[in-house]
Amino acid sequence: MAVNRFDARIAARYDTDASERFDPEAVRATVDFLAPLAAGGVALELGIGTGRIGLPLSARGVAVEGIDLSPEMVAELRKKPGSEAISVHVGDFATIRVAGSFRLAYLVFNTIENLTSQDEQVACFTNVARHLDPGGCFVVEVEVPQIRRLPPGDSVRALTVTPSRLAFDELDVATQAGVSHHVWIHDGAAETFSVPFRFVWPAELDLMARLAGLSLRERWGGWRREPFTSDSPLHVSVWEKRPGA
Repeated sequence: MAVNRFDARIAARYDTDASERFDPEAVRATVDFLAPLAAGGVALELGIGTGRIGLPLSARGVAVEGIDLSPEMVAELRKKPGSEAISVHVGDFATIRVAGSFRLAYLVFNTIENLTSQDEQVACFTNVARHLDPGGCFVVEVEVPQIRRLPPGDSVRALTVTPSRLAFDELDVATQAGVSHHVWIHDGAAETFSVPFRFVWPAELDLMARLAGLSLRERWGGWRREPFTSDSPLHVSVWEKRPGA
C-alpha cells in the first residue's frame, strides 16, 4: 500500500530543498524536451508535487493533468500562479485511473524510485500504458544506480554535506532497496526526514515497459539530449505505446 511520506512539514520546504532543480535553465531544458512529445494532446505528470515542471509546461500551452499521493504537496502547488489550469488527482500513480487519454505521461527527478517494490514499478508502467493514446510516450528521468562507485563493503552514499544540511543514502545492493536520510540544522536543533526508495537499472525499466506494451524510443544522459554512456549519472528515457497494446 502506498504511503504519503511528504507531509505538511516536508511539503512546505520542498521547493527550497530542491532548489537546484528549480534553476531556470534546468527547468527550461526539461520543458523543451517534453512539450513537443505532447504534440497538441494532454500530458499527465506522475508525482506532480509542487508543480516544478507541470506549471511551466502548462504555461508553454500544453494541457497538463497531474497525480500525486500527497495532498500537502498539492496544496503547495495550489498557492502558485497558473495552478488553476492544472487538474490534479490525489492518489497512487501506480494504480489510480484518470478519465481520458493522454499523449504524454512523465515522471521526473527519480520519482519512479518512490515505488519501493518491483511489483509497484511494474504496475506503474502498466497503468501508464492504459492512459496513453496509441503512439503516446512515457518519459522517465531517473538516476543510474551508482553502486559501483561505493567503496568496497560500504553501503552509504553522501549526497549533501554542509554545516546546516546533511543528506545521505543507505543502500542494500542485494535487494535494490535504499533509504534517503535528511538532516537540517536550525538554531542548533536538528530536524530529520527519512524516506525509502528502490533503485532500478535501465534494462530493468525496459523490460517493465515491454511487459506493458511500450517500446524504447530513445534514451539520453540528460534533458539536453546528452549522449547516454556508462558514465552518465542519470538517464532520460522515452518509451512509446505500440499499436494495439
